Amino acid sequence: MPLEHIRISEQGKEQLIKLKRLTGIQNWNVLCRWAFCLSLAEPTPLVHVRIPGDSSVEMTWRVFGGHYQEIYLALLKQRCHDDGLDLSDEILTTQFRLHLHRGIAHLSADRRLRNIAELVARTRPKHSLLSQE
Repeated sequence: MPLEHIRISEQGKEQLIKLKRLTGIQNWNVLCRWAFCLSLAEPTPLVHVRIPGDSSVEMTWRVFGGHYQEIYLALLKQRCHDDGLDLSDEILTTQFRLHLHRGIAHLSADRRLRNIAELVARTRPKHSLLSQE
């Protein structure tokens, strides 16, 4: 398993604190799941930057993924495959950290995000079948 421990950067921690306040979601892992999936859904390639693990926010992969950890890993592998990347443990770990922090940054920068309902609306497809009824 490439991802055993996940440590968030200090900047990511501050952004998560803001998101906790805005959404009322109290668990780091739940917010991180939203952020990770949001980044995976974004078609633009990741910018490769060094992300320090310099905060006190740390969780295991099991805590991050919960009952769906295998699905999150499969999603990560599929995105790496789609991006033409190797599926080595090192690549998967790096890509996960980049996606996680990109998602956290995007959520915390969204000025429309003021509550959990807006978080859900932010992640809903713009052209869903339900909206056509």
